[in-house]
Amino acid sequence: MAVDMKGKDLIAIHDLSREEVEQILDTAHILKMKQKLGEIYHPLKGKTLGMIFQKSSTRTRVSFEVGMFQLGGHALFLSANDLQLNRGETIADTARNLSRYLDGIMIRTFDHQDVVDLADYSSVPVINGLTDLLHPCQVLSDLFSISEKRQKLDGLKLVYIGDGNNMAHSLMFGGAKMGMHVVICSPSGFEPDPEITRLSRLDATRSGGTITIQDDPVEAVKTADIIYTDVWASMGQEDEHEKRLKSFSNYQVNSSLIENAQEDVLVMHCLPAHRGEEITDEVVDGPHSIVFDQAENRLHVQKAIMALVM
Repeated sequence: MAVDMKGKDLIAIHDLSREEVEQILDTAHILKMKQKLGEIYHPLKGKTLGMIFQKSSTRTRVSFEVGMFQLGGHALFLSANDLQLNRGETIADTARNLSRYLDGIMIRTFDHQDVVDLADYSSVPVINGLTDLLHPCQVLSDLFSISEKRQKLDGLKLVYIGDGNNMAHSLMFGGAKMGMHVVICSPSGFEPDPEITRLSRLDATRSGGTITIQDDPVEAVKTADIIYTDVWASMGQEDEHEKRLKSFSNYQVNSSLIENAQEDVLVMHCLPAHRGEEITDEVVDGPHSIVFDQAENRLHVQKAIMALVM
């Protein structure tokens, strides 16, 4: 391996070097081929991953749990009700205790600082399975999916249409790290976090990429190689749903919008999709969509992450 990542936390793509991102993607490619060929590969035999879920999940739980099984290890599901965090135990004490039992921790939660604190006090690697600020595992899987279809990342234009949320933030970090031209197109008042924008632009200056923030979807998708979208109201924002429907009404990814992009544009969504809101059935099920390839690749990329850090 070109880079030793053993024991490393994965909190944000911004924290990774380009070489580390490339190593994750290369390892995912190897592991995906092994799995498709039916090869048994157990580098994590005898190891256990603790999976803390304070936010519910379909893809994150199944892909991490199946991934650990395929790597020869064991995954332990820990819901919010299973831990003493709900009864006032500190993140620091939880980290110190879990580190005595586990070989790695994956956490999917609301407050990003909880993941940072968990990693600070844990002696085993911590993987960010999602926070309100970032979703790095999803975007590493997305980079892998794009590279499978286009055989490169450098110079591609990725346009994200929608809320400047955790997906927008991690796409900015991931695209900037790999020399992509990332456009975040959001209505006024829903732009990405200014500090994430600043940091991703720093990464982009080193890689030759660019980060652009704008609010016109039709203009944004011109010459786009990839169009990406996400739900308009994320988990925990359900009470804002009706308000957001109005704010985002012109930001739907539909057939008329993608006609303005490259002829072979890829359409992506991290799922779950609210069909008929941020994306139409004909697009998500259409020839440009690689949505379900993305979902599958969560398994292969997360296996790569676990095999590299645990």
